[in-house]
Amino acid sequence: MKRLETCIRNIPDFPKPGIQFKDITPLIKDPVMLRLAVKQLIQPFLDNSITAVAGIEARGFIFASLAAWELDIGFIPLRKPGKLPYAVETISYDLEYGSATLEIHIDAVSKDDRILLIDDLIATGGTVAAGCALIEKLGAEVVACAFVVELDYLKGRDKLANRNIHALIHYQV
Repeated sequence: MKRLETCIRNIPDFPKPGIQFKDITPLIKDPVMLRLAVKQLIQPFLDNSITAVAGIEARGFIFASLAAWELDIGFIPLRKPGKLPYAVETISYDLEYGSATLEIHIDAVSKDDRILLIDDLIATGGTVAAGCALIEKLGAEVVACAFVVELDYLKGRDKLANRNIHALIHYQV
């Protein structure tokens, strides 16, 4: 998706030295590119009987909520601690540059749900692996994971063995 890739800018040394941050802000500012990204994210899953789309805070919310709207199904937020007002299930995990925690409302999914999990980017895979584990802990099935950007060189897919993974833009280095 070369058209989309031209809308991603590199921010060196953010959030810490040595990290090349992939900034999606130019992509989401452009309505044509944003619509294209959402359509391409969901395209492989149109016939998968998805019942809801889950998105990971914060940038994943942008794409996941639009994907849910486009598919005419519900959106489930996976949030940072202390942001959800009802009873939650929690999971902690390691990041490329630290550690983090995700939470989900305990009634956000059921055993009959088939979830498409979306985030803006997959790096080491820790965040999305935690998101999958959290959803599955509540009994739902994660049918697939979709990303706008994949940093292939960080091998995030390795943490998602046997999962259906779809990424629009790949960076080798």
